[in-house]
Amino acid sequence: MRHSTSMPHDHHDHDHDHAHALLPPDPALRVRALETILTEKGLIDPAALDAIIDTYAHKVGPQEGARVVARAWADPDFRTALLNNADAVLDGMGLTGRQGEHVVVVENTPQRHNMVVCTLCSCYPWTLLGIPPAWYKSDAYRARAVREPRAVLAEFGLTLPAEQAVRVWDSTAEVRYLILPMRPEGTEGWSAEQLLPLVTRDSMVGTGLPLSARDA
Repeated sequence: MRHSTSMPHDHHDHDHDHAHALLPPDPALRVRALETILTEKGLIDPAALDAIIDTYAHKVGPQEGARVVARAWADPDFRTALLNNADAVLDGMGLTGRQGEHVVVVENTPQRHNMVVCTLCSCYPWTLLGIPPAWYKSDAYRARAVREPRAVLAEFGLTLPAEQAVRVWDSTAEVRYLILPMRPEGTEGWSAEQLLPLVTRDSMVGTGLPLSARDA
């Protein structure tokens, strides 16, 4: 009797291991294999999926957030409005929608550096920054960003002055955060178009800084 009840369990484990062995080791190939299976079952439309991927890869991405930051650097009135009510400003720019729910913009200053994490999953302002990078979704980043932010920043190559405090903002399904980094020195009088190339994705998450004027 004991033997008969263990056999199905053993057989199930064997099938489970066998199925995993058939999956390609490369993550991209695994995704493609899963897409093929779902398509064959009629659960997804490949054309619709391609359209979504194209949108977030080429039409929506960090360049949109960079456009907001560069304009805030160049236009004090826009900056004030953005910090006071980001949703209204972003809506006027057509930068709201799914995965771009309520957005709060927080500003870096010489006294405080801000960084963003989602400790529960990977909530991220897709309409402003595109698809979140793999490190943002990793367990290590999500667990350590709140506990030891300076150590995490150092691993990104960012060492802050001891007198500059670090504030970590926990993004959720209801509230997403965008960092307004400090404007690089030596860019006085530059237009938003000139400032745009200096804005990096990581500077808008808080794990990096904008490029310097000499890097433009």
